[in-house]
Amino acid sequence: MSMREDVYLRIVALEKNVDGGSLTAESKRYMERLIKLGRRNGLHLSRETQEEIKTIKKKLSNLCIDFNKNLNEDTTSLSFTRDELGGLPEDFLGSLEKEGEMLKVTLKYPHYFPTMKKCFVPETRRKLEEAFNSRCKEENSAILKELVELRAQKSALLGFTTHADFVLEMNMAKSGKKVAGFLEELARKLKPLGDEERAVMVKLKEKECQKRSLLSNGELHAWDTRYFMTQVEETQYAVDQNLLKEYFPMEVVTQGLLDIYQELLGLSFELVDPASVWHPDVTLYCVKDRSNGQVVGQFYLDLFPREGKYGHAACFGLQPGCLLPDGTRQMSVAAMVANFSKPTADAPSLLQHDEVETYFHEFGHVMHQLCAKADYAMFSGTHVERDFVEAPSQMLENWVWEREPLQRMSKHYKTGNAIPEELLDKLIKSRLANTGLFNLRQIVLAKVDQALHTRNGLDAAEEYGRLCQEVLGIPASPGTNMPATFGHLAGGYDAQYYGYLWSEVFSMDMFFARFKLEGIMNPKVGLDYRNFILGPGGSEDASEMLRKFLGREPKQEAFLLSKGLTVKLDSSTPCPC
Repeated sequence: MSMREDVYLRIVALEKNVDGGSLTAESKRYMERLIKLGRRNGLHLSRETQEEIKTIKKKLSNLCIDFNKNLNEDTTSLSFTRDELGGLPEDFLGSLEKEGEMLKVTLKYPHYFPTMKKCFVPETRRKLEEAFNSRCKEENSAILKELVELRAQKSALLGFTTHADFVLEMNMAKSGKKVAGFLEELARKLKPLGDEERAVMVKLKEKECQKRSLLSNGELHAWDTRYFMTQVEETQYAVDQNLLKEYFPMEVVTQGLLDIYQELLGLSFELVDPASVWHPDVTLYCVKDRSNGQVVGQFYLDLFPREGKYGHAACFGLQPGCLLPDGTRQMSVAAMVANFSKPTADAPSLLQHDEVETYFHEFGHVMHQLCAKADYAMFSGTHVERDFVEAPSQMLENWVWEREPLQRMSKHYKTGNAIPEELLDKLIKSRLANTGLFNLRQIVLAKVDQALHTRNGLDAAEEYGRLCQEVLGIPASPGTNMPATFGHLAGGYDAQYYGYLWSEVFSMDMFFARFKLEGIMNPKVGLDYRNFILGPGGSEDASEMLRKFLGREPKQEAFLLSKGLTVKLDSSTPCPC
């Protein structure tokens, strides 16, 4: 319908005349949603205003495309000597392109994050971090400023005080005020934990500076955080990430992951070979319901980086699962895209544990796309409230922190041995490592996003710098503009980044209330999950799906416990979200 006023007026008339009892619940929801979307597009307003909104929407669309295109096509690289890349493993150094005696480090994830985590040369980290958070600075800063202004303008034309209120009307949160309260309360609870973690990291930095004869001013910089977070994992929890990744070769992880999802959700995956794919690295699978052999859908896996490819990990719905006019069902098709390190001549692709977690998370979105059985394309797959959309995938991340699943998707790439028990124990305990600072950073990003979309004339870099200092206690690097590199702001998450934390409240509640209690590989719970959480798609409110799966109202305790916070357990307290 989008901007078709004639269609909108017919649906409004239909709603007045149709007998509500003759419609299914989903059809009624579909009609109500169409009318609401019509109003959100301004179809109830004058023609002149509609044209203005249409012009703004077109501009916004083009600006968002340009913002992310700039980031995806950024080819900035920095060259370093082997000494300047001290601390990085040989397999990583061997994978880098050589420029004479120098090695070329790009700002793509498979280069940037391992270097920031393991390189012990602060100057190298500083140069990389400043370059990373200055990508496309000039062009994207201007685009972001215009995006924010146009969004505020459009929301005002539609009768909303702020763009955040316009966006949140369709979410579980409903208003910017509620989101602000949620973030503020969570920041307050996490701050003491963040302060403790920062103090530990400052001590580690002082020791490191003494060891390497470097000057220390007792402060942490933006380029220190990932390095010393890794140090915390390796010293306090003794998890050696370089050793650990030797147990996560891509093929073993993929097979283990596919087996776990098949068993848990009552599905079977079959490799389609030969398949029509867009690159030789891509594979295609057909998914069937194990109970009756019916085809549920298909998914593509596109896991390795290449030039010009989307730079993050994500799931893309390619064809919605829905009813066709003749009453038959169109199968759902999805693609999981990632940028894991490619195999080299000496070793297969080896995944860091956090990459295994990303893999599990994004594949959870694939399953949401395929398992939903909504009648209408509008409610297919992950078309749920945006602040709930991450919950099903976040819930499945828990499997990469549990003993049995970890054993099933790991094996040493040379010896074929299982992860030693001691290393496995340390890994599982390390889940709480840096949880305060990690989540406070998520709050910083969510608050920047909310601030940009609730207050006029804000300088994004300034606001980000202020919040880093206030919430994290670690300043942003001078001259950088992280929000200009923050793809979510132009990728459909505007005023909605808080949703990652908001939805985690529900993901943890689902995991602890059902799977942890009844068995993490319990097929009955897995089927309940598939039927009550994945199955409806967006054809029901998320709060209703949760009530059915949990058998009660959602609560916040499991979420707070998962962050290492102490909570007073009170079964009668509902979730403050």
